Amino acid sequence: ADINMTNQYYLDVNRGVIHKKPTPVQIVNVHYPKRSAAVITEGYFKQASTTDYNGIYRGKYIDFEAKETKSRTSFPLSNFHEHQMNHLKSVHHHGAICFIIIRFTVYNETYLLTLEKLLSYWNDQFNGGKKSISYGNIKEYGYLIPFKYQVRVDYLDIVDQSYFK
Repeated sequence: ADINMTNQYYLDVNRGVIHKKPTPVQIVNVHYPKRSAAVITEGYFKQASTTDYNGIYRGKYIDFEAKETKSRTSFPLSNFHEHQMNHLKSVHHHGAICFIIIRFTVYNETYLLTLEKLLSYWNDQFNGGKKSISYGNIKEYGYLIPFKYQVRVDYLDIVDQSYFK
């Protein structure tokens, strides 16, 4: 919700155009308890979705995934699917700005981790490395996104620092 509010603010002040992607769902069964109300009782994902958000910022395509964890010590890489990583690598190859946003709910902290850094952990897990990213490593290699009143998760300030320096 905080990212959606931030994106709306970015749109309102003409800073960027970034939207949450809808998840494609095939509705199979609908129940009508009243004529004016429909309740979906069965549905399936049409296809594997890619990432949560995409859009354009400063003339560049931007694409990212947002996750949160209740863990105090690490972020499990199993929260990502291979097709998501392949998608991020593919659009990054074509010049997109790609990253992840991770919120540690127990600390009320939100971090941006660049795709390059994420890929080092992602690939390492297949070569005997850890299957998670420690909280300490995220603090060290990620960018803390300060929580603000009007721009809740001002990640574009971090994008400016890390991609447009």
